[in-house]
Amino acid sequence: MAYTDIDKPSDYFNTKLYTGNSSTNAITGVGFQPNWVWIKDRDDTSFHTLFDSIRGATKRIFTNSTNAEDTVSNSLTSFDSDGFTLGSHSGTNSNTNHVSWNWKAGTSFTNDASATGIGTIDSTGSVNTDAGFSIISYTGNASASQSVAHGLGVAPKIVLVKPRNQAYQWLFQTTQIDGSYDYLYLNQTDAKANLSVSAPTSTVFNLSNSDAFNGSGDSLIAYCFAEKQGYSKFGSYTGNGNADGTYVHLGFKPAMVIVKLSSGSNNWNIHDNKRDTFNVVDRKLEPNVSDAESEDSPKDFLSNGFKCRGTGGNLNASGSTYIYMAFAENPFVTSTGVPATAR
Repeated sequence: MAYTDIDKPSDYFNTKLYTGNSSTNAITGVGFQPNWVWIKDRDDTSFHTLFDSIRGATKRIFTNSTNAEDTVSNSLTSFDSDGFTLGSHSGTNSNTNHVSWNWKAGTSFTNDASATGIGTIDSTGSVNTDAGFSIISYTGNASASQSVAHGLGVAPKIVLVKPRNQAYQWLFQTTQIDGSYDYLYLNQTDAKANLSVSAPTSTVFNLSNSDAFNGSGDSLIAYCFAEKQGYSKFGSYTGNGNADGTYVHLGFKPAMVIVKLSSGSNNWNIHDNKRDTFNVVDRKLEPNVSDAESEDSPKDFLSNGFKCRGTGGNLNASGSTYIYMAFAENPFVTSTGVPATAR
């Protein structure tokens, strides 16, 4: 029986904590050259800042804002073999404590739709089929019934899209809530709503003529996620309103969990295994706001999933539905039969 597709999840995702120095700062210890870096100052009010290797170093966008992409020469200045280098910009390198979440894609991807017959809009990017992650760049055409190749070879469970050249929402698209193809906004608290396009296939994700993901001449970036056993899982659960809360089975010990109430309005929240090294895990950051780290939405990280330990509406309200993304620290059992240990 196969327990995992990936024996060492930290080859593809890793959380790295660091202290800023307001100068040149080489952040090492990530374990690979990241293609997507998400940074947040833990101590102060500041934006959640995202960089990726497709848009290029120094080009930033924010999860808690509709702002268009901008270029800051002293922000993240390079993606390195074991991490990344920062300049002196206060948003990512002030003299405070920071967290970075890092993902590896890596294989160059280009699709000429007219030549391949895959999709209707050309796309380029970086793809990691082993880890089920791709970063895809494309240009919108404002036409209905369009599609873009994602390169994963299987249908992604989550597609996250942001226009780069205009102020617009972050469109979080997923099949994992109630069987329909739904969307939420990463930068807002709104409940989910149905999306009026077909769910992704093994080759493409689909677009309407909406400015959210297909504005005429707009440059857009998409982050696409497919599940990999023992490494990543995306799904939903129902809260029970009890401090001995809902258990969510993942098949691995989590390194990072992102949760959002999908049946109502509430903040997103992120927990990870580096800011909290033992249970309960309650050091929270919220992608849709600029708030500093706080302690809330407690959960236990277990050898095969996570268990809610609070009754709050942003994690475990009775009868409420929640969407989650989770990435692994260790698979529950490796391909050689070695089990994960609990905290």
